[in-house]
Amino acid sequence: MGNTLMPQPPIIAVDTNVLIDFADKDETVVDCFSTLKKKLPKALIVVVPTVIAELVHLSKSAEHETAALSLAALRSLRSPWGFNPLNLIPVGHGIVEETARKIRAARLLPQEELHDSMIVAEAGLTNVTILLTSDGHLSEINHDELETILHGDSDINCPIIVTPWKVVHDYFNSVHS
Repeated sequence: MGNTLMPQPPIIAVDTNVLIDFADKDETVVDCFSTLKKKLPKALIVVVPTVIAELVHLSKSAEHETAALSLAALRSLRSPWGFNPLNLIPVGHGIVEETARKIRAARLLPQEELHDSMIVAEAGLTNVTILLTSDGHLSEINHDELETILHGDSDINCPIIVTPWKVVHDYFNSVHS
């Protein structure tokens, strides 16, 4: 018998704001993860290094409610949520920084959105299929231009960037099981 390659399960990365909303039991975000678990049961949900760093920073310096939710998210990542925090090897950090700079230089994200550009670069570098975010400037990024930058010199994967609302209401909505 021939060797048949099985498709890899999708990898889903989660932005900081989605994790904070999940810790706050936001209905749309809870429904989003429920939908993803039902429709993509083998998907791996990951948290990239910049998101972890943002949660740590917010847990120490944000106003009380955001700090508490950030800490709750950090404590819940592995258990009970079952998400996988990622780390990048040192050479990966240089690629992330350069790719993030290119994203901002192309004006796909504003210059001040350093962390968001790094999250997109980290997601691409780790072969993420879907990046969940509630940030409008991220979810509205021009996918074709982003793909050109990511596939350009470095051949980095270009994730689909969507909001939890879109997952719940637009994707999978017509599929009933």
